[in-house]
Amino acid sequence: MKIQSFKLERYLARYEFSAPYLMCCSDCEPLTLKELLALTDKESLSLWENLQLGYTDSRGHHLLREEISRLYDNITPENLLVTCPEEGIFLTMNILLDPGDHIVVTFPGYQSLYEIADSIGCTVTRWQPQEGKEWKFDVTYLESAIRKNTKLLVVNFPHNPTGALPEREDYNLIVKMAKENNIFLFSDEMYRFLEYDERDRLPSGAEIYENGLSLFGMSKTFSLAGLRLGWLVTRNRELLDKLLAFKDYTTICSSAPSEILALMALRARDKIIARNLEIIKNNLSLLDRFFDDHPDVFSWNRPKAGSIALPRLLLKERTSLFCRRLREEKGVVLLPSRVYDYGEGHFRVGFGRRDMSNALTLLEDYLDR
Repeated sequence: MKIQSFKLERYLARYEFSAPYLMCCSDCEPLTLKELLALTDKESLSLWENLQLGYTDSRGHHLLREEISRLYDNITPENLLVTCPEEGIFLTMNILLDPGDHIVVTFPGYQSLYEIADSIGCTVTRWQPQEGKEWKFDVTYLESAIRKNTKLLVVNFPHNPTGALPEREDYNLIVKMAKENNIFLFSDEMYRFLEYDERDRLPSGAEIYENGLSLFGMSKTFSLAGLRLGWLVTRNRELLDKLLAFKDYTTICSSAPSEILALMALRARDKIIARNLEIIKNNLSLLDRFFDDHPDVFSWNRPKAGSIALPRLLLKERTSLFCRRLREEKGVVLLPSRVYDYGEGHFRVGFGRRDMSNALTLLEDYLDR
C-alpha cells in the first residue's frame, strides 16, 4: 500500500513533547496512574496486581468487553472487537473496500478516515459542513453524493475538528440513507459522552443499523490516550469475524496492562466523564470571553460536543504563519487547518486541558504585540 504522510501526526510529532503550551490537543487532561488507581474497585485492582504479562485474547479481555457493552443498547460482548483506535479504521477500510469503490466521508477529519480508502484506489467524496453560528452538515448534500457504487459512508459525530453534532432528525436521515442504499456505515464516535447537553447525544451507529460499525476508545472521553486502546462494535457477525482475522496481521492482540487499566477507567466512567466535562465547560467559558473580545481577529463557531473546535482567523495572513509565529514567540501550539487539507483560514483549538488559562494569556499578549 502506498499512502500519503499523515500531516496532522507529523505536525504534532514536531512540537507535542517540546512546546510549553499545547493549545491544540484533541484529548482531555490525561489521568495519572495514581489518579486512576484511586478510582479503582477491588476486583480491578486484584486483576492489576496479579496480571500475567503474556498474550491476550485477540477479541479483548472478556471482562473488558462486558464493560464496553454496557455503554450501548442492544450490544453484547460478542459484538465487540478490542483494537487500537487507529487500527480499527485500518482494519475496516481494508476489509470493506476494493479499488473502484466509492465512499462518502465527513470532512475535514482525521486523515485515516479518507486517506486509507484513497490509497486502496477508491473514489472519495468529502462531505463538508456549512459554516455559520454552528457548523452543520447538510443532509441534502449527502443524498446527492451517494452513487450506485457507494460502498461506505464514514461519519464522525461529535465531529473532529469542528465539534459539530447533527440534530437527531438529521442523524436518523443519514442512517436511513445508508440502509436504503445498502451502504455500510462507519461511525467514528471517539468523543461520545462529551456532549455539553446530554439531550444532544446521538445513538451509536452500531445500535441502530445492522451494517453499522462504531469506533470508540479510551483516548479522548476517558483521558487515557497512552493506553492505545479502543474498540469496534457491529452486529454484523460475519464482518466482525473478518475484522478479527485481519487483526492477525496487525497487532494480533492488545496490551495486557492497557486492557486492565481500561477496565478500571470504564468502571469509574461517570466520575471521569464528569471531571472532563467540568474542565471543558470551564475552558469554553474562557474561550467565549476571549473570542468576544477579539471579533475583528477571529470568528468563533461554538462547538456542541467534544474538546476541540475550529475557529476562523479573520486576519489576512495564513493560519500556518500565524500559528508558527505564535509558537516561536510564545511557545503556544495551535493546529493550522492545512494539516487537515482544509485550506489556510482556520485553526484547531483544544480545550480539554487544565492549562488553558495560561495559554490564552500568552495568546492575548501575542495579539497585543
